[in-house]
Amino acid sequence: MVRLVRAPWSTNVERVALALAHKGVEVESVVISYSDRTKAIELSGQGLVPVLDDDGTVVADSRRILRHLEATRPDPPLFPSDPCRRAGLEVFMEWFDEVWKGPPNAMADAIDEGRADRDEIARQAARMDAWQDVFEDFLSGVAEAPGLAGCAPMSSDYLLGEFSAADCLAYPFLRYGALTESPDDETFHHVLIEHLTVEGRPNLAAWIELMDERPRV
Repeated sequence: MVRLVRAPWSTNVERVALALAHKGVEVESVVISYSDRTKAIELSGQGLVPVLDDDGTVVADSRRILRHLEATRPDPPLFPSDPCRRAGLEVFMEWFDEVWKGPPNAMADAIDEGRADRDEIARQAARMDAWQDVFEDFLSGVAEAPGLAGCAPMSSDYLLGEFSAADCLAYPFLRYGALTESPDDETFHHVLIEHLTVEGRPNLAAWIELMDERPRV
């Protein structure tokens, strides 16, 4: 039995929900609230979601779960078989979580702590907007993602070629650029809506629509 500990509106849970559906894995969902993380802690020793219990093998952290799913259920794939593109995907995953998420996280923390500085917010917002153009270029074939220089070119409706872990990783965040209001009160999500836009980026808008239609558990 596969169990997924999740919480409403979690971007990291959405990553895993897309991946599980792509792999055709049936799951039992264990929904927790942000005010009571007991079930996640009891299962994994920490309170963050998602947590996957794969018939007794417990994996926390969305990136680790994606790799676990690929290792245990390689077909259909989430990671490219070509070594160059697989290495590029690993670089992309690291870049997205460790670099791209920096500005919105910093802005949300500053707002929540009452120390938001207008000039700093503008600087971080400009970085986020510039990176939207990078994603547009990925999808139009103008540029390759970080780590893919030198790999054989590949055109597709998805970020790095065929549907992959990269799409699972980025979509739950980038989709906020196509929304006009947040489904919840999370400051981080409001920051994404305010400072991401697909205006003038038709390929990015089309990718979000394509991802909207993909199944998730």
